[in-house]
Amino acid sequence: SLLAGEYEVFWNALSHLVLPASILGYLSLAYIARMTRSFMLGQLRQEYVLATLAKGLSPWRVVWVHALGNVWVQLVTVIALTFGSLLEGAVLTETVFAWPGLGLYLKNSLFNADLNAVLGGTVLVGVVYIALNMLSDLIYPLVDPRARAQ
Repeated sequence: SLLAGEYEVFWNALSHLVLPASILGYLSLAYIARMTRSFMLGQLRQEYVLATLAKGLSPWRVVWVHALGNVWVQLVTVIALTFGSLLEGAVLTETVFAWPGLGLYLKNSLFNADLNAVLGGTVLVGVVYIALNMLSDLIYPLVDPRARAQ
């Protein structure tokens, strides 16, 4: 509708997408924030952090450059697997909001005992998880220079 110039239809569709997308996003955001905090607390307890602070680097630089730089590899894995879990959350979200999609199709297939569709959806979710995990492995050298050498 946006490409066709029908802006009213586009804004209507966008306004109906805000609540389901925010429900899926807030759950993922909370998990990523909790894991980031946990990883950062682990890094900030390391000796190199105390050494960089003792050398006179600003605490901002120590946290945002040194500590967060070492956390990125773990975060890439968490973010990739969180994107995979969005497919699982889509089943509930699409059911509640009656939004037609893969989740609603899988729920209807399960209630109608359509075993082939349920198995196909399960395989699809599994393939997405594997693909995202493989993608996160390919991203490691981009976020961690030590991984490039290996």
